[in-house]
Amino acid sequence: MTHPYLDAEPPLGLAHRGGAREAPENSLRAFRRAVTLGYQYIETDIRATADGVPVVFHDESLDRVTERVGRIRDLPFEEVKKAHIGNAERVHSLQEVLDHFPDVRFNIDIKEDNAVAPVLALLRRADHRERVCVASFSRNRLLAVREAFGESVCTGLAPSEVAVLLSHSRLGRAFAGGRLLPRGPACVQVPPRTTRVRVVTPAFVDAAHARGWPVHVWTIDEAEQMHALFDLGVDGIMTDRPSVLRSVMDQRKRPHSPS
Repeated sequence: MTHPYLDAEPPLGLAHRGGAREAPENSLRAFRRAVTLGYQYIETDIRATADGVPVVFHDESLDRVTERVGRIRDLPFEEVKKAHIGNAERVHSLQEVLDHFPDVRFNIDIKEDNAVAPVLALLRRADHRERVCVASFSRNRLLAVREAFGESVCTGLAPSEVAVLLSHSRLGRAFAGGRLLPRGPACVQVPPRTTRVRVVTPAFVDAAHARGWPVHVWTIDEAEQMHALFDLGVDGIMTDRPSVLRSVMDQRKRPHSPS
């Protein structure tokens, strides 16, 4: 049975931080704009305040994108929500964002260990678990989510798990490390390549699909590369330029004229 988070037909667009090159990142304004463009999926980041409120924010501190300073984990939510993204809109909690956009699915990237328990508490609501994919660069954080909720929550793959899948795509049946991969619903979310190796290849996409996992590639902002990745068979693309990706997906849905 397909997890509800994964039941949309590809190709999918995911607005990275809501579309960070076209609106203030991780703001309701950015999220609304993505929804207006037809996006069903939004990628965002989660930090936790000193009093355990998960907030939608990328950086460790408020300094870069707000008029205030200080580390989020050192401040209570009442202080954090006084900060304004781009001097316009306050920082919001994850609960507020889920409530604002009840029909949107969110890919949430847990940025720190102290945010795990608050996110687990929020995910105890079954309707949230159907709308959320939990991602992290930390395998331990992902394991905590999987152990708490089993297959009722979709997760991303940690870098170490991506490496296992990449090895499997190259070695096939000769590779014996598949036991290190998650058993439940997952999204394979990767860059096209690392500094040393190409990640997204036809064999890699096939290896993910063989396990029932879609491949989402980040963070792609140029139309030519978007087309090339969709031609390889990837299921979704994360972008900071949702209007560009919207145009690409619309082009690909149009029937081709006979030659």
